[in-house]
Amino acid sequence: MASKPPTLPEKLLRPPAHDAIRVCLRCRRRVAVVTPMKWEGVDEKLAKMVSEANLDHASERRRIREMFKDIQLSIDHCLFKAQYSGVKTEEFYRVNSRGLEIFSRRWFPDSLPMKALVCFCHGYGDTCTFFIEGIAKKLASSGYGVFAMDYPGFGLSEGLHGYIPSFDNLVDDVVEHYTKIKAENPEYQGLPSFLFGQSMGGAVALKVHFKQPNAWDGAVLVAPMCKMAEDVVPSWPVQQILICMAKILPKGKLVPQKDLAEMAFKDVKKREQTSYNVIAYKDKPRLRTALEMLRTTQELENQLQEVSLPLLILHGEADIVTDPSVSKALYEKANSKDKKLCLYKDAYHSLLEGEPDEMIFQILDDIISWLDEHCIKAGASRSIPP
Repeated sequence: MASKPPTLPEKLLRPPAHDAIRVCLRCRRRVAVVTPMKWEGVDEKLAKMVSEANLDHASERRRIREMFKDIQLSIDHCLFKAQYSGVKTEEFYRVNSRGLEIFSRRWFPDSLPMKALVCFCHGYGDTCTFFIEGIAKKLASSGYGVFAMDYPGFGLSEGLHGYIPSFDNLVDDVVEHYTKIKAENPEYQGLPSFLFGQSMGGAVALKVHFKQPNAWDGAVLVAPMCKMAEDVVPSWPVQQILICMAKILPKGKLVPQKDLAEMAFKDVKKREQTSYNVIAYKDKPRLRTALEMLRTTQELENQLQEVSLPLLILHGEADIVTDPSVSKALYEKANSKDKKLCLYKDAYHSLLEGEPDEMIFQILDDIISWLDEHCIKAGASRSIPP
């Protein structure tokens, strides 16, 4: 009696990597089992094209995103199902001072006066073309202009996929991009401006603040990467090996990593929907990238007392990706006179994407309430004569 082919574990519901496909071709018994992801509403031909695409290059990421963007926005996720009227969206490319073509987007109220600018810093492996769509539209419908960019090597921006040769250069790219947006648009002059950082983007936002201590009216930090949780950091001996290897193979995808979606998304259905973010970086971290992120968190952990701008820190108490204890330390040590810490019981890392619907909208309402309050404070401080 022929044995049944092995079934796939749940974590392999994402599109298989190229290595998995090659293994399948060498073993006939597994060919029928390991196939391109069957997304709902996506034909097999398109699924195969997406699964086999080489996303190392921005041109291929752009091609895949163009084919898949309407499908992404049609999934059954509360961020995409919510309807907001009077919100306009634009996207564009511009070449920065390092000669890299950067992709960016903006969402803004079409009929309401703009209250403030919210400049978004996305997380590791993320993009500004997926879940942020619903987050940004919610903020824009409340009167905020939301601006987002893909870092070099992420999303639709130029650069080797998932590669961060220098975290400081990445931060400089963010500073340059948002500074130009504020400087080149006269209608934004005088408006309050806020940083909004998620996960690794929280580290980016804090380092932007250090470079521009007087340029921002506050920061919203969602599960900020001020320290990696012990579950996702390699042991000290492994770190030493990786440091040596990074000198030879900085771009190598050799860093061991657990399933981040499984660790970050509490809601199982929403966790599976991360597969629709087809241009997100999902491979093992590249050696140099991992070391740059680790170095950055170590620096930030020693600089918490230098943070001086108004802060809203939001963190899930059950987060095992970034350490919530360091968000508590940031709240306690920051030199900010105006700071608030919101901890959400039993919540995971992806507060705005992976929690139950009611929790997601509660957190978004908490953020908007804080922004509204600080728009008033920023306006009052601008009206006081020097």
